[in-house]
Amino acid sequence: MITSSDVLPELERYYDTAPRAGGARAEDFGPLTLFVQESDGWPYYARPALGAASAGGVSVADVERVLARQRELRIPEAFEWVAETTPSLRAAAEAAGLTVHAHPLMVLDPAAVRPPAHPDVRVFGAADPLLRPAVTVPMLAFAAPGTAVGEAGPAELAIAEQDPASEGRRLRVAGMIESGRTALAAAVRDGVVLCSGQYIPVGDVAEVVGVGTLPSARRQGLALAVTAALVADALARGARTVFLSAGDEDVARLYTRLGFRSVGTALIADRPL
Repeated sequence: MITSSDVLPELERYYDTAPRAGGARAEDFGPLTLFVQESDGWPYYARPALGAASAGGVSVADVERVLARQRELRIPEAFEWVAETTPSLRAAAEAAGLTVHAHPLMVLDPAAVRPPAHPDVRVFGAADPLLRPAVTVPMLAFAAPGTAVGEAGPAELAIAEQDPASEGRRLRVAGMIESGRTALAAAVRDGVVLCSGQYIPVGDVAEVVGVGTLPSARRQGLALAVTAALVADALARGARTVFLSAGDEDVARLYTRLGFRSVGTALIADRPL
């Protein structure tokens, strides 16, 4: 049986290691660590330093010092952490003017029965000709959050692919696939990528991230099928712990079908627009 006391310390170590493995610079702010991306890619965030909770927690002043540094660097004012591990950070972040969003934190039950492979889903290689739309689909998915069927479909995907930023994302993800720093799976039907996602391995721990379905293709089970393929690939490559953060409780209930179990709450704090 998965227990929070067993797995949360392991996830804390992963959260501290993954940005460093991804090329980020770590800046020390006492109970907080600010990760600064030093190469192309998504900007990172600040999070509790390892042992911050046992050392006395996080204050508003701690948060404000990091915010000042993020503004100086012109990067997003954002924090990520686990509520159960660092409970003091939520009140400090809110007092500093940030908005906090909660997401179920889920870990795969190693005893769960694996579903059969979906015929439309495959794990991509770095040279896959559909890698560019595969890294573009989540952008359209996250622009229209939720699980309801939406308007954006293949025509909108074709337009979005022409954005030069899509080629930059393709090159970055291709390099990460080649180096083993990520794996990407996607659902493809009639030559159109309908859903995609990735996992990021660090040692024998892997986080499933960025699973998004083209809004017009929702409610077909594609996100679960892509996640299942990522899980199978991660386990085949030696992962012992596989986890993810669900968008909300409704999405979390879907992931229980694959054997994921809630172990805590992942919190994200950012500056409201």
